[in-house]
Amino acid sequence: MVEYEQKQNYNIDDLIDIVRLLRSEGGCPWDREQTHESIRTDFLEETCEVIEAIDLKDTELLREELGDVLLQVVFHCRIEEELNSFKFEDICDGICKKLIIRHPHVFGEVIADDTDQVLKNWDAIKMETKGQTSYTDTLNSVAKSLPALMRAQKVGKRAMRAGMDFRCADDAIACIANEKKELDNAVLSGDKANIEEELGDLLFSCVNAARHLGIDAELALKAATDKFIRRFDATEKLVAENGLDMPKLTIEELDVYWDKAKKQL
Repeated sequence: MVEYEQKQNYNIDDLIDIVRLLRSEGGCPWDREQTHESIRTDFLEETCEVIEAIDLKDTELLREELGDVLLQVVFHCRIEEELNSFKFEDICDGICKKLIIRHPHVFGEVIADDTDQVLKNWDAIKMETKGQTSYTDTLNSVAKSLPALMRAQKVGKRAMRAGMDFRCADDAIACIANEKKELDNAVLSGDKANIEEELGDLLFSCVNAARHLGIDAELALKAATDKFIRRFDATEKLVAENGLDMPKLTIEELDVYWDKAKKQL
């Protein structure tokens, strides 16, 4: 058993020490076995739960979920510390230096009177500090591990800074129709690889149209999915009220119930 002082309140130093103890010889077998790779998805899940708390406007849940994310940071850091790579203090040092460097209008002599100028300065400094010498470098630096929709939005926005963009929302929307035609042709050809490619182009064009319309495509799709679930629930209840089972109905019959559900919501 590992002894640890019981306190009324703990701080970041305690968290770092507790994780160290969990990873120690006398600590927890599960914690000792973990690697960056084995808990990789845990980090993503904890981050998503923070987003959920924000969406719910649940302050208490947000406090708890932020703690879970902080644990992930400390845990990954501990793994590296055991390899004599870096410590938690090095993480803090790095992010503090980055914030100071990227805010010359606060910590230096640069003038930035509005958000647009702040972002312009931020991007220029980021390119310089990361050794990016072309706009393509900035596109390639967008994490490939991001959800595809989110990555597409970010890539499109960065391409816009190089002037590679639609002139207006109408042009972006027209592109959706063009890509739909190309998808139709691909479907007729029966070439699966071509269908996949054209479907991807259609999705990417929708993301660009959303950006030009001032819409967050990620949030728009989330809302659409939530709406589908609500309507599906209403449809299922209507079917059940008639003593029927959804899988046993034809799609035409289900569409009748679906239309009724839409009118309810």
